[in-house]
Amino acid sequence: MKKRLISSYDEINDIFVGKIGGKNKYCADYSISEGIFLAIDKNKVPCSIFVEGASDVFNISKSMLENSDIKIVLDCDSLFLSFNMFIEDLKICSIKSENRFGMPELNYLMDSNY
Repeated sequence: MKKRLISSYDEINDIFVGKIGGKNKYCADYSISEGIFLAIDKNKVPCSIFVEGASDVFNISKSMLENSDIKIVLDCDSLFLSFNMFIEDLKICSIKSENRFGMPELNYLMDSNY
């Protein structure tokens, strides 16, 4: 399923935020990796990503994080959650963690160029 990604990067505080267009409410925030937080809605569907210390977490320059061509792929089944982030089609992050959040099976492509 393809969703519109609205992303922003605060260079001073080194914080990256990506949210799905049209989603305004969330029920819970989960840490899926060091510095990466995933917010889910009441249906346990992802609605935003928050990354504190983003340049360090992703090990890239702050100027790269200011790019507007960003894609996030979330793939989830009953056991695992996979998070992949791309800037200009370059994979900058790939994480696989246990689905301890009770999220349903889903496959999201969040694209800033949607």
